[in-house]
Amino acid sequence: MNGPVFDIAHMLAGGLVLVSMMMLYQDRLYALLNVFALHSLILTLSVAWQAFVQDAPHLYVTAAIALVFKAIVIPLVLHRMIRQLGIHREIETVVGIGPTMLAGIGLVALATVVMLRVTPTADPLAREDLAFALSVLLLGLLIMVTRRNAVSQVVGFMSLENGLVLAATGAKGMPLVVEISVAFSILIAFIVIGVFLFRIRERFDTVDVRALDDFKGRRRT
Repeated sequence: MNGPVFDIAHMLAGGLVLVSMMMLYQDRLYALLNVFALHSLILTLSVAWQAFVQDAPHLYVTAAIALVFKAIVIPLVLHRMIRQLGIHREIETVVGIGPTMLAGIGLVALATVVMLRVTPTADPLAREDLAFALSVLLLGLLIMVTRRNAVSQVVGFMSLENGLVLAATGAKGMPLVVEISVAFSILIAFIVIGVFLFRIRERFDTVDVRALDDFKGRRRT
């Protein structure tokens, strides 16, 4: 494979992992949403480049979906939702930023070692992109389990899904019908999550998920 083609593909996929680490570091909701928009923008560029490399025009649809919905629409809607709900702008974490970052580095190393060992005969571009994609997926899970705020957990879920899209496109693309169904699934999930957040805010006057645990504890007693 042409050297520059290979290098650009891995620069974009590696950039997605780097921005996922940046998301772990954020302690304010607005900053987290801005970094997620950057995350989705890099995903857009990565998918568009894969479309060019693989000569797969349908992947441009995937790139367009990521750009419009994930890099623009969803961050803007979440910004507006935060203002309307009057959500506390600082993100409360289960553990400190330092241990979380160390855990993130460990997960990236684990993903790289595991994926490179189990795919020794795969195409080099797909093989290393899958390693990056698994890293993004694990970092998204880490964001979800280390954040107490429901909005930040939603962002973690969407960044996890970005990793799945990167894996699918790196592995020689996916059918257009799958891309469209994934896009609509994301939109439906986003609507449901929005309603869910409004209901939490209305019932508990907060979106801190600890309120749910406290409420369940009171119900048992």
